[in-house]
Amino acid sequence: MKICRFQPLVFPAKQITSQGPASAEARPEPRVGVIAGDAVREVSGDIFAQWRETDRLWPLAEVKLLPPVVPSKVVCVGRNYTEHAAELGNKVPQEPLIFLKPPSAIIGPDEPIVLTPLSQRVDFEGEITAVMGRRCSQLKPGDDVRPYLLGYTCLNDVTARDLQRSDGQWTRAKGFDTFCPLGPVIETDLDVAKTTVETYVNGIRRQHAPASDMIFPLGVIIQWVSRVMTLVPGDVVASGTPSGVGPLCAGDVVEIVVGGVGTLRNPVVAPEV
Repeated sequence: MKICRFQPLVFPAKQITSQGPASAEARPEPRVGVIAGDAVREVSGDIFAQWRETDRLWPLAEVKLLPPVVPSKVVCVGRNYTEHAAELGNKVPQEPLIFLKPPSAIIGPDEPIVLTPLSQRVDFEGEITAVMGRRCSQLKPGDDVRPYLLGYTCLNDVTARDLQRSDGQWTRAKGFDTFCPLGPVIETDLDVAKTTVETYVNGIRRQHAPASDMIFPLGVIIQWVSRVMTLVPGDVVASGTPSGVGPLCAGDVVEIVVGGVGTLRNPVVAPEV
């Protein structure tokens, strides 16, 4: 099942809400749905608790897909593929190397990645990502993480590579606004060990790897993270990126493809001056 958050593109005026007191923009409230062929079936209730499908159907062509969740945190893992660690001249870590991206960096499908004037090289990093469905804390090695998961989605861990190297820690390099594309949907029924992740830039494949190439599988990462910080419903735990990372330029279109989930597509634009 593929779960999404969306906004209708065509709607009665009475359904609009103002997006803050200083904004003249108005739009309908975000909704949650399940992809059904070429349509989205709206659901009611809480996707992290009790919910049901309604009779309301929206054609996919008449909705805007949003980031599928609004997490309290985005937990990422560095150097989790041997070849990626080697291509950047790093050793393989002995335990998961975690860092956080701010939720303010999240954008949805087809929203633009805005390059920063503070960096001369901004890279793509395609990743398979878990979405938490239940509160999760203090898991032991070997514990089954599947009851705690809602599903899986795609993430692009956009990174200012030169700032990552110069800063010595990664918050600034990975935390710029728009540097965390997420989506397009959450797939609830995926054998993540048998899937693949690919990245395309302007239609050319730049990354490809099976999830089985991960040094630390996603289940191990979630167990390990849960012993550091409590994970709550909607939190995102990424898996690291395979080899093949490279720079993005204004005018590019970058696509992250996770088998069984879908394609996360975003254009790249120059910063406003």
